Amino acid sequence: MQTFSSDQAVDLAVVQRSGFVESRHRGSAVVLAPDGSVALSVGAPEELIFPRSTLKPFQAVAAMKAGAALRGEQVAIAAASHTGTFDHLDAVSSILKAAGLGPEALQCPPDWPQDEDTRAWLVRTERGQNRMCMNCSGKHAAFLLACVTNGWPTDTYLDPEHPLQRLVLETVEEFAGEAPAHVGVDGCGAPLPAISLKGLARMYSTLGRAARNIQADARAATVATSMLDYPEYVQGPGRSNTVIMEELDVITKLGAEGVLGLGTRSGWSVAIKMIDGSSRANSLVGLTLLAHTGAISEADAARVLDLVTQPITGAGKPVGAVELAPALQDLLV
Repeated sequence: MQTFSSDQAVDLAVVQRSGFVESRHRGSAVVLAPDGSVALSVGAPEELIFPRSTLKPFQAVAAMKAGAALRGEQVAIAAASHTGTFDHLDAVSSILKAAGLGPEALQCPPDWPQDEDTRAWLVRTERGQNRMCMNCSGKHAAFLLACVTNGWPTDTYLDPEHPLQRLVLETVEEFAGEAPAHVGVDGCGAPLPAISLKGLARMYSTLGRAARNIQADARAATVATSMLDYPEYVQGPGRSNTVIMEELDVITKLGAEGVLGLGTRSGWSVAIKMIDGSSRANSLVGLTLLAHTGAISEADAARVLDLVTQPITGAGKPVGAVELAPALQDLLV
């Protein structure tokens, strides 16, 4: 099995340096309207992708279905690709404490945190890499709490046949509206189902509508609302996911290898996959597509993109920009 090819992809963004197009980001994208219809489709959104960490909110839903009693920032960290701030580590620790377990029970790989202050402290105190600092540790802690709650084995919680992971796959199928066609292994060791990009957009449409919605599925509502209430735990202060949620109240989650899911409380959703695996242009493309539908204003999209889009520099000064590709601009006229 494989994802869509470069020939099926389209140029979504280009990198312009000094008036010269230096790089191109090709991919697929789909926008769903609140009624589930396709409002815009480019590339091959029916083809399979690995959603990577865009699945985390739904893995958190599954852990809660299994009885993991998560609250507030604990929910957000379970859905997070966190940067490892001290607050992040405290939230992960609180979940492990509720499970009666220590960091050694985590089966995500040891890593350095992305947060500079935490990393400097680890170096200064000669602690080195650890599992708590891996960006998926919140998800793994929630998995462990669900296992302890049910008396399930904690040493095999990443086995695809483990009852928790079977529940995760059932949850993905429920929200995506399609059965996973293949199951691989994510970077953190968790089972990773392959679904279509359109299926991922369905998931984010449902998640977006669930935020602060007492009529929605209770666990989806808890996850979505916690992500918006504690966005600094979903990625980190100043990071793109966090800033977009803070500024626009739009559910936002990046995944590795160029994947992004966006969902609004009105039910609009966007799913993007860059075939080159880069996430550099994802926020630009995603927010522009939402603005094109009217789900957010063009002024708000431009304002937030100024906060999250990195300039192209020379000697520390802006000399270019990441821009929409002409082919995508033409579709949005």
